[in-house]
Amino acid sequence: MLPNIGFTELFLILAIALIFVGPKKIPELAKGLGKGIREFQKAKNEIKDGINDSLLTENQSQTEVPQQELKQDLKQEALAKEEIKKTEEKKQKASSQTLS
Repeated sequence: MLPNIGFTELFLILAIALIFVGPKKIPELAKGLGKGIREFQKAKNEIKDGINDSLLTENQSQTEVPQQELKQDLKQEALAKEEIKKTEEKKQKASSQTLS
């Protein structure tokens, strides 16, 4: 993010700030800068969370339809198995009755 700042560059920046702003204002400016950075990060996180939430709800709505279709397919398969079982039982009863 920040370029590599050496000691001399940092000292030069602080000296210029001290000259232009004065020693009494530097703590106030640093406090204001810290608040600004904190608010920026908070807003960034809120936007990021909003995007993640919208993507999550979109993905959930897309997976709900296949889940419903899968449930219907499973019900139809279970009904088909029951019908096959009943017809097999009828065939067995019919074959046992013809043998007796």
